[in-house]
Amino acid sequence: MKNQSLTLLATVVALFSFAQSQPDSTSKELGEVVITAFEQNRKLMDVPAAVSYVGQKQLNRFSNASIVPALNAAPGVRMEERSPGSYRLNIRGSSLRSPFGVRNVKVYLNDIPFTEPGGSTYLNLLGFYNINSVEILKGPSSSLYGGGSGGAVLLKTNGNNQAAGVGIDYTAGSFGLSNVNAVVRIGEGATQQTISYNRLYSDGYRDWTRLDRTVFSWDSRFALNAKQSIRTYVMYADLSYQTPGGLTAVEFAANPKQARPRVGATPSSAQANASVNQETFFAGLSHDFQITETFKNTTSLYGAYSQFANPTVRNYERRSEPHAGGRTVFAFTPRDVIGELKFVAGAELQRGWYNIRVYKNVNGTSDSLQTEDEVNPFLWNVFAQADWKLPQGWIITAGASINQNKIEITRLNKFPLSPQRRNYANEIAPRLSVLKKIKEELSLYASVAKGFSAPTSAEVLPSTGVISTNLNAEEGWNYEAGIRFNYKRKLFVDVNGFLFNLSNTIVQRRDAGGADYFVNAGSTKQRGVETFARYAIADSETDFLSTANVWLSYTFNDFTYKDFKQLTNDFSGKQLPSVPKHIVAAGFDVTLKPGIYLNVTYNYNEKTPLNDANTFFGGDFHLLGARLGYKQLYFGKLRAEVFAGADNLFNEVYSLGNDINAAANRFYNVAPGRNYYAGVSLFQGCKKK
Repeated sequence: MKNQSLTLLATVVALFSFAQSQPDSTSKELGEVVITAFEQNRKLMDVPAAVSYVGQKQLNRFSNASIVPALNAAPGVRMEERSPGSYRLNIRGSSLRSPFGVRNVKVYLNDIPFTEPGGSTYLNLLGFYNINSVEILKGPSSSLYGGGSGGAVLLKTNGNNQAAGVGIDYTAGSFGLSNVNAVVRIGEGATQQTISYNRLYSDGYRDWTRLDRTVFSWDSRFALNAKQSIRTYVMYADLSYQTPGGLTAVEFAANPKQARPRVGATPSSAQANASVNQETFFAGLSHDFQITETFKNTTSLYGAYSQFANPTVRNYERRSEPHAGGRTVFAFTPRDVIGELKFVAGAELQRGWYNIRVYKNVNGTSDSLQTEDEVNPFLWNVFAQADWKLPQGWIITAGASINQNKIEITRLNKFPLSPQRRNYANEIAPRLSVLKKIKEELSLYASVAKGFSAPTSAEVLPSTGVISTNLNAEEGWNYEAGIRFNYKRKLFVDVNGFLFNLSNTIVQRRDAGGADYFVNAGSTKQRGVETFARYAIADSETDFLSTANVWLSYTFNDFTYKDFKQLTNDFSGKQLPSVPKHIVAAGFDVTLKPGIYLNVTYNYNEKTPLNDANTFFGGDFHLLGARLGYKQLYFGKLRAEVFAGADNLFNEVYSLGNDINAAANRFYNVAPGRNYYAGVSLFQGCKKK
């Protein structure tokens, strides 16, 4: 592997000796990016919602191996990593009910539902190179995107104006990191096909944390005629990662890199072969039809199949999860009205047919069957929205959805068969927002929205094996106000504050054996402020200093239990676990005319409560990372880049993904210490006919 990386690096160095031309411009107009959230299709300055956008510039500031650091630079967002490949996405405390995986957030991939009908999202299936941009909708978005009180995430794969050609990227780094990506892109503009292969491997920075992921994908766009186009996305992912397990404070202090040891009759993570092994096939199709000049429809359909093997220290789980669904959106923009008026209406439907078998784990292999369950989640929602852009800078958006979630679980190894059902029916989720553009560079907005989130299938049937159809859906009202300022495209500021009162909050518990289960926790009060600012020191295509930007992201969270009593314990007034009060991210980015660039990133997280009683906290930490690179365009078609960087330069001992409310106080999972990486990227464009 080292020989491969040296060969690729040598190739790029050799290319530098031939010829040079001007580097690709990396400057972007601050606040000018077009946001598609809530069917707005407007610049961020004109969107009356709390939205963070993470594009190629932000993603490429780090090692090209993970999207985690880029998302953690956005205010109100915290992507957690318990071990390599094991992610949680925390949007305004949404990971409170996620021992692992992504829950309580609805995710779409190229407008196709990517969250499975059971309510979980396998975000770790996607490689770094599978994602072109991310829109993060913070707070309840149920009026248009169904259940999920944490928000919604809109992922895009290839951009609309990418050049045809062939490319290869390779990154190597500490802990045996190897990440290779190969891409072939045919066609340009309205008709294009992209075929890609990505392989990520790492030995891991901690005992028992090996990660191996392979992703094949085919992304295409076809223009059928002047009014119709089809987009497809087909993906096969093979993912395997070891799960080391949480440590106690004593074990963490003695050796934070160790995996969970054997304790009594409970085996160690290595003895149990604790790991996640998943294969997934996903195929989606989206059809755009401009029926008339004022009437448009977009319909998406998908089918997916996942197969899991998940040995743990408690048991050995095997799952098969076929599921399918679709979403249709009609948009009508009438003429002869004051200002600009747009009506949106549509529906979404998903269905799953799951089989879950749990076996006794004997030295890492499946033994006798303990339980077998057939799980059938089903959801649908219908939604409508009116968006009116009026004179004098007013934009009013009003929408609502009706949601229904059903789940049926049948234990197949218990006779007589007795299906257990729960129906979370006719939940209405309205949203109203108003934006006033004071000047071209200044806008104010306010919104009120109801959030709704039914329990996921993994919460109704948790790892205890006890079917919990008594869990209730959580719901609440969110009140928000924000301001955006874009001064001469040099200074961009985005500040918003919110209050979210949530009832029937679903929280995670772990029993004495370490199995997860869930309870409704009365009510919570979530108040916060999210701030992002960026200042362009320089932005010129002719000066030696091409671009120079400084930016700051700050999040303040005051999240507490408002009323939560359990037996003799009263947690009212306590901080919600997994949510630090203060989070800061800051950076400096500079690009020189010859093609040299530098990205420096700083992160700070205040101490984080780890249990409901607030008797255990994860320590605060300061992180510093940097990436130095050189990129240039050669012979008019060959884009070449070489880069190197380092993360956690302070060599902090910290955790990026604690286990919340863990049994036996096993909260702690260490994150990587100081580490280094280097990479190369080559893309040969094709000549236009």
